[in-house]
Amino acid sequence: MTLNDVDIYSKFPDGMKNVYFGMGCFWGAEKKFWGLSGVHTTIVGYCGGGSNNPTYEEVCSGKTGHAEVVRVVYDDSKINLVDLLKVFWESHDPTQLNRQGNDFGTQYRSAIFLESNDDLKLAQSTKLKFQNILSENDFGSIKTEIGLLKNFFFAEEYHQKYLQKNPSGYCALSGLGVNYFN
Repeated sequence: MTLNDVDIYSKFPDGMKNVYFGMGCFWGAEKKFWGLSGVHTTIVGYCGGGSNNPTYEEVCSGKTGHAEVVRVVYDDSKINLVDLLKVFWESHDPTQLNRQGNDFGTQYRSAIFLESNDDLKLAQSTKLKFQNILSENDFGSIKTEIGLLKNFFFAEEYHQKYLQKNPSGYCALSGLGVNYFN
């Protein structure tokens, strides 16, 4: 099943879990999780802010407090959260505050939002581990926000699977070239 075969607005099969990653522009962040065995689908949207049902323009204004995120819907019997967190840590620069590449503003912040306290603790432990790896390689401090999910709002339809629809679309996402070792 390809990611486009999934109706992102319908109920997902029982047993699916969710994690929400802010890694800069959500187009490139979403693409990082495509093709991973166990990922049911990805959905781009907004979370971490204080307004309800924000638009892209409102989020880009910086007034909503929301981040652009990718919601990764996954089957944890096929891929675990640590594997997804590894992709997150390696695929962007978590030492940047409110920016990735040429994209800057609070909507582009590095963030992880989770649905359970157990997953929260796991994400926090991977942050500590990756910070140690970064420090050993002379990189700065991780600025990633980690918290429990309070809200998630779907981005507009034209943003969903944007880089699949527009393969030459803009993406400034890049990692630091440092591996997260299991």
